[in-house]
Amino acid sequence: MFSHDIIKKRILVVGANGMLGQRVVKFYSEQDNAELLGCSIEPEAVYKNADYVCCDLSKRESIKKIVYDFYPDFIINAAAYTNVDKSETERELAWKINVKGVEYLAEMCRVLDAHLIHISTDYIFDGTKGPYSENATPNPLGYYGRTKLASENALKISGALNTILRTNVLYGVADSRPDFVRWVVNSIRSGKQIRIVIDQINNPTFIDDLVQAISKVIEFGKQGIYNIGGKEFLSRFDFTLRIAEFFNLDKKLILPINTPELNQPAPRPLKSGLLILKAETELSYCPHSINESLAIMKKELSL
Repeated sequence: MFSHDIIKKRILVVGANGMLGQRVVKFYSEQDNAELLGCSIEPEAVYKNADYVCCDLSKRESIKKIVYDFYPDFIINAAAYTNVDKSETERELAWKINVKGVEYLAEMCRVLDAHLIHISTDYIFDGTKGPYSENATPNPLGYYGRTKLASENALKISGALNTILRTNVLYGVADSRPDFVRWVVNSIRSGKQIRIVIDQINNPTFIDDLVQAISKVIEFGKQGIYNIGGKEFLSRFDFTLRIAEFFNLDKKLILPINTPELNQPAPRPLKSGLLILKAETELSYCPHSINESLAIMKKELSL
């Protein structure tokens, strides 16, 4: 008899070049029991530790060929059109990637009996009564949030095995682009003033914690909706102060402002964040504290 662990799980990571995708690939490339393929819209991978193919999630035939050729047990959908402001004007593109792309993946998962793990967001809520549980009633303010809610609804009626992980304010190590923490550190170290909102409350999510949650979903075969976030609820301004404190940066360069002062095209949920008790209970989810995660970033990035 084979032990269950020896049978390799075939895992397809869609959006593998993004911040989350890269960390998922890194995690599973270091596991013995996973066979891994990453895909993104860019011609080449930003990582070197796993196979990669170029694909366009918004084109059904493009993604269908990759899925059917690889025949995954799990698809992790870390791809999304995430520009909240541009979503207001580039609606067709946002819908194609965030909704149609998820419909295509769900359709293929249903045919192959594969399990789709889809990343969603607190932007499906209006930010008046946060933090939110999994059962809270969605009411998105902007078009980005509407596409993400539509993708959840598409999954629910798809008949495919699926898990929706809602998250908020991702930060952590990624090769291709600086996250919020690195932006704060680099800006202040170079003497720039940064304007940070005091009226948006969240529980920022360390990317590696989200990867751990994904791995637990796969390990336990869990379906349904789970909120994934950090332990600490705080304003974006207070989060920035915590970063400055940790890296001994000049806090005087951090200027508090209110969201309306930014004049952004898309409205933002203000009193938001996600309650994580269900994930803690059912997935043994245990996020790092902000200081613990900053220490990991400092070491890995030599910040």
